[in-house]
Amino acid sequence: MRISSTVLKSLAVAAVGALALTACGGSDTPAASSDANALPLISAGKLTVCSDIPYEPFEFVKDGKNVGFDMDVAAEIAKDLSLELNVIDSSFDSIESGLFRTQCDIAISSLSITPERKGNMDFSTPYMDDDLTLVAKEGSGITDIESAKGKKVGVQQATTGAKYAKDNGLDAIGYEDSGLQIASLKAGTTVATLGNQSVLGYAIKDDPSLKRVADFKTGEQLGIAVPKGGTVMLEKVNTTLKRLTDDGSLAKYQETWFGATN
Repeated sequence: MRISSTVLKSLAVAAVGALALTACGGSDTPAASSDANALPLISAGKLTVCSDIPYEPFEFVKDGKNVGFDMDVAAEIAKDLSLELNVIDSSFDSIESGLFRTQCDIAISSLSITPERKGNMDFSTPYMDDDLTLVAKEGSGITDIESAKGKKVGVQQATTGAKYAKDNGLDAIGYEDSGLQIASLKAGTTVATLGNQSVLGYAIKDDPSLKRVADFKTGEQLGIAVPKGGTVMLEKVNTTLKRLTDDGSLAKYQETWFGATN
């Protein structure tokens, strides 16, 4: 999702956070805690959540409020912990690198569980499956990876889609969000765009000129991230996810935000 300038921004935020934490005690642990929940928290009484906004339909702003599939799940976690939900719009670089720990208690942002990311953070049990898809204009002649080779293909920076494109020899153009991916496709800057089925399927559902031309079974699963070693928080998050699965709420949220596109 983000690389050059946003990496610098993420590192700057991390540096400021690190200085603040040093002033509070010289460690990388959160500065405040909640006695009621026996959890180390960035801000007492609040569950501070990092999310890369916008990323429809997982997280975006509507009528001045943060909404979406991930936001519904985050609200349920906060409710179970009797905490106020506080969402911070954070770059995806800071999330996937684990730097979110200086700002937030957890991160939820359509984050695929990968071995590399497990080195930087701990993950909840998976809460959604999400493979990749290739989108192109009707009549473009793009039908699969091979027909897209040698042409400009849009991806979102720092995502598994970007890695998949590189691994398969595509001439990938990185964008900061899926909206820019689709805009470049409509403008003809790219001939196709590659990303997660949930996001791209949602983005093109009302545009008959665009279609999913190929799906790729990558076995991707999404998880909620907690700072490395945050076992107490991880247990709380997993407890909420189990409840949402068992009572049907998670399936209801998926139907609300993805419908038949997922």
